[in-house]
This record gives sequence, C-alpha cells and structure tokens, in this order.
Amino acid sequence: MNTIDLNGQVAIITGGAQGIGFAIAKRFIASGAKVCLWDNNADAVKNAADILGQNASSAQVDITRPDQLETAYAQVQNELGNVSILVNSAGIAGKNCPLEEYSSQEWAQIIDINLNGTFHMNKLVLPAMKKQNYGRIINIASIAGKEGNPNASAYSASKAGVIALTKSVGKETADQNIAVNCITPAAARTPIFDQMSEEHIDYMLSKIPRGRFLEVEEVANMVAWLVSAENSFTTASVFDLSGGRATY
Repeated sequence: MNTIDLNGQVAIITGGAQGIGFAIAKRFIASGAKVCLWDNNADAVKNAADILGQNASSAQVDITRPDQLETAYAQVQNELGNVSILVNSAGIAGKNCPLEEYSSQEWAQIIDINLNGTFHMNKLVLPAMKKQNYGRIINIASIAGKEGNPNASAYSASKAGVIALTKSVGKETADQNIAVNCITPAAARTPIFDQMSEEHIDYMLSKIPRGRFLEVEEVANMVAWLVSAENSFTTASVFDLSGGRATY
C-alpha cells in the first residue's frame, strides 16, 4: 500500500458504518487522519468506530436533517478540531422497477438522501473550509449518474445531480485551496446490494468490462489521494472507478 500523508487531518465520513465509507475510513486512519463516522444506524456506526480504534469516533446522524448535522458538526470541531476532509458516502439505492411504478414518496426519499443530503453536507463544512483556506470534499456519485441504469431512474437521477452539484461547488471554491471532486464507481458488493434485485445486480456486472465488481479497498485507494494535500490542482472533476464501463 502506498503511503498517503493525512497526518493532522480531521475527516467526516457519512455512511461510514459499512461498505465504501468504512473502507475509506480505514485507509484514512492508516494514513494518519482522525475520522468521525456518521451514519443513521447508531449501533452499526458505533461498532464500526470501535473496530477502527482510537482515531475513530462516531455519531448517529440523518443527513437529511440539518439540525442534527449542525449539532454533530459542532461536536466534531470541539473534540477533534477543524474538519479538513469530508466524504459523502451515505446513500440508498431504492427498489428496481420502471419509472411509472415508483411511488412519489419513494422517489422523493431517494432524492432527499442521495442528492439533498449531499447538498446539506457540503453546505455544512464549506464555511469553515473557506475560513481556513483549506479543504477536501469527495461526493460519491455512481456510474449510473453518467449512463442511467434501467429500472433505477431515481437512483440514477440522484447521482447525476451529485455530479452536477460537485462541479458547481468545485468551481465556486476554485480560487481557494479547496478541492471538491466526486467519484463514479461501478457496483461494489456492499450492503446496498440488499436493496437490489438479482436481475439488476447481474445487469450491472454484465456492463463492467473487467468482468468483476469493484472492491471497496480500490475506492479507498483513490479517495485517499484525492483528499490529500498533494491534490492541489484538480477540482470540480469526476473520477471513474468503472472497470472500463464509462464511455465519457
């Protein structure tokens, strides 16, 4: 494993109790950062922090609730110091079905968590990052946000929104030492698969030229560099982890 210097950095990772978020947290700690995991599952996120050890803490947070975010953020600043890194990994897939079979409620929930939640988190950390003239933000989108997966219109639309939001915020902060980027992973076998049909999982695998699913450690490897001080130029950009699937 290459050494990435994150010594002295403080990171918040949403959706950090499992899957991609947990893998990123593990890599950050190995690189010297202190990490606070945020997740809506109180027991799971506390257990994840316990596994990661003394440089990890946790908070039960619903990213669609700005009031909860403000409280948890103040606690992180008080206990760990200024937050220099944010990774937005929290998200849901929703059910797999044609658009006309989505209920308005489920459509709204997917958009609220995946897109509005990303908005709330970026808005939360940016004022302090601007004040300290330093910050690194990674918003986790999906290859579905670029290509659109059939029977996943809500998820695809929400992740397309995350891509556009990232590009806008990255340009707004480009005159400061703040990098705002997103990644567009292909499918990784994480607990989010529990929300998907086997037919949809098979479809996603069939679209990946490498012929396998993404490993969460591969995501963590890319993100660790993107949030480091070495990434001093690239912002408002999209990084693929698609195994060759992405066409642009």
